Amino acid sequence: MDMQDSQIDAFHHVQTAHCENGVTTALLRYHGLDFMTEPLAFGMGSGLFYIQIPFLTVNNGPAISFRTMPGAIFKRTCKSLGVEVTRKKFSSQQAAQDFLDRKIAEGVPVGCQVGVFHLPYFPKEYRFHFNAHNLIVYGREDGKYLISDPVMEDVTTISVEDLSRVRFAQGPLAPKGHIYFPEKIGSISHDLIRKGIARGINRNVRDMLRIPGNFAGVDGIRHTSNHIRKWRDKLGLKKAGLYLGQIVRMQEEIGTGGGGFRFLYGAFLEEAAAYLQNDSVSVIGEDFTKAGDMWRASAIKMAGIYKGRLTEQKDFEEVADMLVEIRSVEKDAFQKLSKLNLRG
Repeated sequence: MDMQDSQIDAFHHVQTAHCENGVTTALLRYHGLDFMTEPLAFGMGSGLFYIQIPFLTVNNGPAISFRTMPGAIFKRTCKSLGVEVTRKKFSSQQAAQDFLDRKIAEGVPVGCQVGVFHLPYFPKEYRFHFNAHNLIVYGREDGKYLISDPVMEDVTTISVEDLSRVRFAQGPLAPKGHIYFPEKIGSISHDLIRKGIARGINRNVRDMLRIPGNFAGVDGIRHTSNHIRKWRDKLGLKKAGLYLGQIVRMQEEIGTGGGGFRFLYGAFLEEAAAYLQNDSVSVIGEDFTKAGDMWRASAIKMAGIYKGRLTEQKDFEEVADMLVEIRSVEKDAFQKLSKLNLRG
């Protein structure tokens, strides 16, 4: 090893369904919070969401997200537990690299937001213009950075040039060298965890049921459903199919997405029930598992249209109807959570 090489020995890779949950879980566990799991990070961070972002297209299709905005899960989960964090963005690639190297030399693993299009270790079919992927840099060896990417089975490496390129990817949600890590952690009691869970649930109820406008929360699902009914006539069959293909891609983004996030939220409520000593929380979790199954079924139907197997207006109507049903299940589940009056 030369002077620039360093590896953080106590760091352990954690494979998870979704990247930001994984980074949050692994970094907090590294700092001694052994109770942290992916569902807990996702739920305390109020990660479940739905939005069709108006006036924005991604890969020439509608910009739809099934989760909260990038960075929020880490920020909120840490805040609930009283963990102080450092987050930085940079205008200069050199300054971003210098700061990263300094943290690694100090023995601090760090989270980085990156674009996936130029990630060399990703399979080609997963590389598209999506700039809200998260990974951990935990060392530098033989001129390469050591990477723990939570959606990968094992750790990997990346060249200095490639890491700089993905940290400064261009386009929507450009990461601008975004780096983040826990800075200071106090003692964490069972009561603090319980309050963090209750706060996370209450915020998610608010985000899904009471957010203003018609393009976000449960009403956002209906908003997209109304669009889908018009796409075949308005856009033509080919472009309408591409739009649905885009929803499937956003939904199943790198191993999870719409369905996956709902399964994860169901798992969170199961864990939350034990902390809150409230079995009804776990029962409501089953509604989210059902919603996850419904999202997956809708994705299969959308993929059939995208691939040209289904071409009739009735097929678009069927997809739209499926989304209306999903909205109903999610709205009902969040209303049940709302009635529990959990104290955060």
